[in-house]
Amino acid sequence: MASQQSVLDELEEAVHSGSRERRVDTLRRITDLFLLAPTQLDNEQIGVFDDVLAHLTARVEAGARAELANRLAPIAQAPAGIVKRLAHDDEIMIAGPVLQQSTRLATEDLVSIAQEKGQAHLHAIAGRKSIDEQVTDVLVKRGDREVALTLAANAGAAFSDVGYSTMVKRAESDADLVEKLGRRIDIPLPHFRELLLRATEAVRARLLAGAPPETQDEIRKILADTSRDIEQHAPAPRNFEDARRLVSLLKETGRLDETEIHAFTRHEKYEEAIAGLAALCAVPPELIERLAKSGRTDALLVPCKAAGFGWGTVRALLDLRSRHNAVAAQDMDVAMKEFAKLSQPTAARVLRFWQVRQTATVQPAGERHAAK
Repeated sequence: MASQQSVLDELEEAVHSGSRERRVDTLRRITDLFLLAPTQLDNEQIGVFDDVLAHLTARVEAGARAELANRLAPIAQAPAGIVKRLAHDDEIMIAGPVLQQSTRLATEDLVSIAQEKGQAHLHAIAGRKSIDEQVTDVLVKRGDREVALTLAANAGAAFSDVGYSTMVKRAESDADLVEKLGRRIDIPLPHFRELLLRATEAVRARLLAGAPPETQDEIRKILADTSRDIEQHAPAPRNFEDARRLVSLLKETGRLDETEIHAFTRHEKYEEAIAGLAALCAVPPELIERLAKSGRTDALLVPCKAAGFGWGTVRALLDLRSRHNAVAAQDMDVAMKEFAKLSQPTAARVLRFWQVRQTATVQPAGERHAAK
């Protein structure tokens, strides 16, 4: 008790001396004393430190409080009262460390702060090692894009069904969020399927490349659904015979390359451009035609990446395809970003999958015709 009283006496002296330096120095020395062996202190002793630190931090500047927050944040036995006070501070340099690290904050503390504070505080909470569903529900509802991305990438964040549903809806126009959500091992299958249906082909391809076997099966089902949708809604294919002969000649003479495809687009030679891309990818031009006419801007990105094209040629092909139905600038920007992220090996695998599926659906009809 005598030692506790001496600490309080020193505190009173520091406070009433009126010296800022003295108060900061006392705060540091008391914190040092606590950190010597926090695990050996009982609740009553920790309570004394809590009272002392709370009394002193009310009279020091933000820099000293931030220093205290950084020192107490990782300590499991840190005084709960002062931790909560620091967590509610409007200055993120003070609140941030304890919001992100301190295990002394209860779920109700985090919910309250998430409901009241700004995006910087929400972002700090989203980076915690473990987050309960009640907290993520608030973060999903109030948080900005950076908060959502941090949550989606945080394996320790638990989501309620409502939370996942909201995140999936938010991801519709955000490819990065789709990809981060798609890589979570705890996302329920119905939400995962809805997420894939909202995703671009480039994002699906990246998810397929890095997914575990059980998840790959679901992604392949979505890819198959996309293939069927392309086949059902695409207009009747054009006649590519003349274009195929020209492309075949260019290929035999070693002149078929990206430069030639770009030249076709400049002269608005649609069939030649499609047939040339198909030849470079070693797939039928009818498959590339279906992708081009599928109504999805991103569908054509896959064969273009597989062929090793640069964005300039891809954009020219998209413009040629959409000559009578221009692609919105925002959609073109999204397509450019997706194209940059998509790897050539992944694009080649997805394109081969589509080709195999097309062959599988067409072959039975051919066999039936031959049998007649």
